[in-house]
Amino acid sequence: MQDIHLLDLFQGIATLLASDPKIAIGRIALMLLGFLLIYLGKKEVLEPLLMIPMGLGMASVNAGVMFFENGRMGTLFVDPLVSETNDVVNMLQIDWLQPIYTLMFSNGLIACLVFMGIGVLLDVGFVMARPFQSMILALFAELGTVAVFPIAVALGMSEREAASVALIGGADGPMVLFASLILAKDLFVPITVVGYLYLGLTYGGYPYLIKLLIPERLRAIPMPVEEVRKITSGQKLVFAVVICTLMCLLFPVAAPLFLSLFVGVAVREGGLVNFSNLIGETFLYGATFFLGLTLGILCEASTILNPVVLKLLLLGMLALLLSGIGGIIGGYALYFWYKGKYNPIIGIAGVSCVPTTAKVVQKIATQANPGVMILPHALGANISGVITTAILTGIYVAMLR
Repeated sequence: MQDIHLLDLFQGIATLLASDPKIAIGRIALMLLGFLLIYLGKKEVLEPLLMIPMGLGMASVNAGVMFFENGRMGTLFVDPLVSETNDVVNMLQIDWLQPIYTLMFSNGLIACLVFMGIGVLLDVGFVMARPFQSMILALFAELGTVAVFPIAVALGMSEREAASVALIGGADGPMVLFASLILAKDLFVPITVVGYLYLGLTYGGYPYLIKLLIPERLRAIPMPVEEVRKITSGQKLVFAVVICTLMCLLFPVAAPLFLSLFVGVAVREGGLVNFSNLIGETFLYGATFFLGLTLGILCEASTILNPVVLKLLLLGMLALLLSGIGGIIGGYALYFWYKGKYNPIIGIAGVSCVPTTAKVVQKIATQANPGVMILPHALGANISGVITTAILTGIYVAMLR
């Protein structure tokens, strides 16, 4: 009988010892990062719906590396780099998450399902009630999406890659996934992972940015009581149909995203309760769960530890930082326009991480003044941010495809 060594049984440890030291250290670091994401998700410092499955997937995939034929190392989770037809079919029969990745993730379907769910949750009445304020703030909050593009090009990235990473500044995961899939397929995995990782960090990082740039007395400003005309569900439905059709007409390449978002809005405002429950609960939560899990699985050390990833991490952080600053500048612009009667922290809600940034804004305002209510204004900017980010995605893809 052939001798069996202990490490033959525990191949995760064997592959760790047999790996290049950089890969081995990277695997351990990513396992620990996975633990940290789970902890921060549980404490709600980061978005738990995304971070808990992502963290567990990240820890598991870096622990579960094994030997295949000819000493090749790999996992039984997913192979994001497989491209030949026969290889894809083989992987679909072997790797248990390969069907999710191949049939839902790498073609953008999972992003569209998330967008449908977001559409069901959106009340476009907040935008229709204050269109000028909302769109101004959303445009200011695209600073990172615009400014990081030339910076990334100057650092040696192609225009297509630069556009993909710049869209991280829009803080809209489906847009990042969709654009990188079309424009930078070679960097699709790291850009998407970096993008979603930083989207979770907006929840924990933006409060510090707000407190740094806006003094407490301004954070406490109450919004004046205003008479807002009642907007009917019929008017909201017309708005959704017209805007969706117009956006698809102008930017056909991003039409799947526009349709996904506004079909959710149409279902909500059309009173289709059964569809609302299906899309807003089953589709949204199911897609978000598998999105987080798949993102975690994609964080396998041999895939992530690419020299370009550090550049993507820094550019992604810069894009979100500049977008947050741009939103605050927009908030200050309206503060001065309305002669001190506008709370400037609403500006950062223009960064379209729905509804995270709007909730952050309300939370910070409440800490400064327990009686202040700015959530309706923040949601208007937040929803407008989704629309402006979708438009910029369409522009980038149409110009660079």
